[in-house]
Amino acid sequence: MTSGRLDAEHNTIPSPFPEGWYFVASRQDFRKVRLIEKTWMGENIVAWCDKDGKICVADAYCPHLGSYLGSAAGGCVRDGRLVCPFHGFEYDTTGQCVATPYADPPRTAKLRVYETHEEAGLVFAWWGMGGREPQWRLPDFTLDQTGWSALEFWKARFPGHPQETTENSVDLAHLRYVHGYHNVERAGKLTIDGSYLKSCFNFRTVRKIAGVLKFTLDLSVDTAVYGLGYSFVQTRELTIGMDLRIWILATPVDGTLIDLWVIMQVGELRRPRRWVAGLGFLPVKFRASVMNKLLSPMQHKDVLQDVVIWGRKRYRSRPRLARSDGEIMPFRYYCAQFYPGPEDAEEPLPATSGSTVHGTV
Repeated sequence: MTSGRLDAEHNTIPSPFPEGWYFVASRQDFRKVRLIEKTWMGENIVAWCDKDGKICVADAYCPHLGSYLGSAAGGCVRDGRLVCPFHGFEYDTTGQCVATPYADPPRTAKLRVYETHEEAGLVFAWWGMGGREPQWRLPDFTLDQTGWSALEFWKARFPGHPQETTENSVDLAHLRYVHGYHNVERAGKLTIDGSYLKSCFNFRTVRKIAGVLKFTLDLSVDTAVYGLGYSFVQTRELTIGMDLRIWILATPVDGTLIDLWVIMQVGELRRPRRWVAGLGFLPVKFRASVMNKLLSPMQHKDVLQDVVIWGRKRYRSRPRLARSDGEIMPFRYYCAQFYPGPEDAEEPLPATSGSTVHGTV
C-alpha cells in the first residue's frame, strides 16, 4: 500500500501494526527448523519449541549484551533452550535465562516474550501497542480433523496493510467486478461483537480444473474475523456437498510489507452429490487431499487479483461510497478498536441497514 501524506482527508491508516493476534509459524515448521527467525510486526523475533512441545516467541536480541539470537549469528536450540552465540547464555521457553557457562544466571536476564495461541497446528502471537497484554482472545476450540485433508499453505508478500486485506470480508461488490462471481448476495446481517465480526454471503463461480474442464461452484461462505490478522472462512459447496476451511492470515512485516497466508483444507468426500474430474475412482481417503490440490490454485488466483490492487492502492478514510458498498463504514468502525488511543481512532460511524453491532468496538 502506498501511504499518502497526512492531508485534510487524513488518508493514512493510524498504524501499520494494529493490535491483535498474528500468525508466526505452523507446528510443522518447528519440526523442519529448530529455530525460526523472522521480522514480524516490525520486530526481529525468534521462535523455538522445547522438549515438552511448548513454543516460545521472543525478541531476537539477548538482554545480556544485545547479541542477535538467530541462527544467522550462531544462535541455536540445545536441549529445548535457546543459546546465545555470544556468551552461551541459555533461555527456556518462559524467556528466563536459566544457565550460563561460567556463573549463576542473572535473574534480570529475561527475553521479551509474546503470548501465543495455537489452533490446528497454527501458532499465533499477540502484539499489543506499547507492549500491552492481550485485550481479547482468539476462539479456543479444537477443530475435528477426522477425514479432512492436510493443510495447504501459500503465502504472498506485498506492500499492504491488514485492515485493507480484511476489508474484503464485507466488500461484496468487488467479488463481482474483480473476480467475476455471479449471484453474490449477503446471507444474514453483518454481526460485530467486540473483536469478533461475522460476514456471511453466497455466490456462484465458474472454474476450470487443470485449465481444461469447466464446472460451476455454488458456494455459501461464513467468515469469522477476530482482529485484522485472523479470518477463518468456512465454505460449503452446495452442488457437490463439499466443505472447505480457509484461514486468511495477514501479518505485517516491517511497516510496509505484509505476509498474507492462505491456508486451506477440504473435508471428507464420501458421497458427493456430483463427481468432479474422475474423483469417484479414488479411494475415499485420498479424495479430500486431491480436491485441496485442485482448488488451492483457484483460491490463490483470486488472491493475486486482489494483491495487484492492494499493493498499489491508497487508503481513503473518508471514501465516497455508493449504495452497493454495503458495510464498509461499519467495518471501519469495528477496526478503530485495534488502534488504541483517542488520537488514533477514527470517528465512530453508525451501522448501515443490514448490519448488527453488539458490544463496544
